Amino acid sequence: MGRKRKGRAVSGWLVVDKPAGITSTSVVNKVRWAFDAAKAGHAGTLDPAATGVLAVALGEATKTVPYITDALKCYRFVVTFGAATTTDDAEGTVIATSDARPTDDAITAALTAFRGEIMQTPPQFSAVKVDGERAYDLAREGEDFELAARPLWVESLELTARPDADHAELEMVCGKGGYVRSIARDLGAALGCLGHVQWLRRTWSGPFDAAQGISLETLDALAKTETLDAYLHPLEKGLADLPELPCTPEGAARLKNGNPGMVIASTAEYGDEAWASYQGRAVAVGIYKAGELHPSRVFND
Repeated sequence: MGRKRKGRAVSGWLVVDKPAGITSTSVVNKVRWAFDAAKAGHAGTLDPAATGVLAVALGEATKTVPYITDALKCYRFVVTFGAATTTDDAEGTVIATSDARPTDDAITAALTAFRGEIMQTPPQFSAVKVDGERAYDLAREGEDFELAARPLWVESLELTARPDADHAELEMVCGKGGYVRSIARDLGAALGCLGHVQWLRRTWSGPFDAAQGISLETLDALAKTETLDAYLHPLEKGLADLPELPCTPEGAARLKNGNPGMVIASTAEYGDEAWASYQGRAVAVGIYKAGELHPSRVFND
């Protein structure tokens, strides 16, 4: 028999406005401690130096993490021209420099190649696994290795400000697995001037916005109190990109037992992934087929 996990059976999403200097895992651990939650996870890692939206799921909401991970996300960031670094950001060691500086028009023109479906190579200092090892561990040990390029959907990428010749502020909306540091590195290479990320901030992730974010200071101040629960968003918010299918009482009972259950017709088409609700609460996620939802994940009260 497995050991029962300790903690409250609290469920929902907490939007944290992550400060620089702390890992995403450390934030999740702090949230779990503050709520005394039995289970917690996050959707979309932010680098320690990055700030902004880190959506943390508690309890049953962890079953909706994949849908936030796959959702579009928005980043604001500044690229510093004239230097390449080991980490592709300001935290790394400078490994090459250039006196060239691009014009605004050159930047705008170059950004075209970074929109739509692109192939992106992750930074050497990243959590990508190479033969079972994390790339950042191999990079720290001075190992020589190559990372394979992978597809990334970039919905938009725009130049939003040019503070001076050495810097450009950009905004990018992209899908799962995007590395802002790779964009800065590759943009600098394309412009012939080198580049790295000076700073970056995730302003929204799926349905969650930085304006909703709680600071770590507030989290600490309200830890272990009922007041903190008021900051939770319902787990249903993690399903915002899927069609909702209200179900009958009988359908809800069947779905909770892991069986196909009858749902009321909606905009979902045969074969679509959707979620069933009863009295506004999520019952299950699954595939819609001929008036029924075939569950793949079931939510417990």
